[in-house]
Amino acid sequence: MVMWLLAPTGPVIPADDTLRDAFAGVLVAIGICFDILGLLAFRAVHTTINPLRPERATALVVTGVYTLTRNPMYVGLLFMLLGWAVHLSAWLTFAGPVIYMIYITRFQIIPEERILGRVFGERYTQYTRRVRRWL
Repeated sequence: MVMWLLAPTGPVIPADDTLRDAFAGVLVAIGICFDILGLLAFRAVHTTINPLRPERATALVVTGVYTLTRNPMYVGLLFMLLGWAVHLSAWLTFAGPVIYMIYITRFQIIPEERILGRVFGERYTQYTRRVRRWL
């Protein structure tokens, strides 16, 4: 919503509407794929998908999309926000994905990582050394 409200307030990125929206659609599709693959990986091992209760995790997922990123569902939302910014095609709207990354890292991912480190110990620590937080 904030990105939409910001769009008319700043300079616009000149772009062909068809190309712009096609690129935005690709970004959104990539985001949806990351989200679905992350969700399916959690479902396959019957562990919680609730990001507010990481202490309930019963399995550490380190395969599939989790070999590319430790946070595919957050990456998925980032791609969707990037797609929305491209669609809106105003420079200011790109602040949305940046603010999202900063916020979600500080207030969700870092606390999750502390808890997962306690729950899974050295196995989780080794995983964090192999796979990036984002991409």
